[in-house]
Amino acid sequence: MKDHLMTDPLSDAFRSAFRHHPAGVAILTANTPDGPVALTVSSLFSISAEPPLVGMSLSRHSRVAEALLAAGSMVIHFPRYEDIDLATLCATPGADRFGPDIDWESLPTGEPRYRRIGTWFRAEIHKTMPLDGATVVAAELREGICPTCNDRHSHPATSDTLVYLDRSWRGLGPKGPTEPPEEGRF
Repeated sequence: MKDHLMTDPLSDAFRSAFRHHPAGVAILTANTPDGPVALTVSSLFSISAEPPLVGMSLSRHSRVAEALLAAGSMVIHFPRYEDIDLATLCATPGADRFGPDIDWESLPTGEPRYRRIGTWFRAEIHKTMPLDGATVVAAELREGICPTCNDRHSHPATSDTLVYLDRSWRGLGPKGPTEPPEEGRF
């Protein structure tokens, strides 16, 4: 039996490897009986283009993740580096993610959407796989908008992709990496 106070070398190696593995950032929003919820994740990945399926891992210790799973549908936002404040807000436990100063709307299907994020998709949960500390989710995209999708070469220099690396936010774009502000950690 392992002593829970001892460090597990494999767990340490895992944490270190993933701390230095850049991950794209997404904001998930859903409508629940208690109101809208939002969560920042760095676990979003593509599964299939036909049909359009994405996957993600949600902590089984998060009330917001639990509410999002119960909602059955969500909006997946793809924030840019200039949206770092919104990504930070949605990663902050207990923060009011839909307060009076936040520009959001409800889609006709009920899910909340942050208006300032240009690329977003409404998705319905397709399958879930509960594991020890997380639930792996497959979701099918039903509708959405990607402003640069019709022009593969369109990537404005001011719209760096927001990524998470070594416990901090960073921007990646045509001019190289953008270093995070000191408060950009979560």
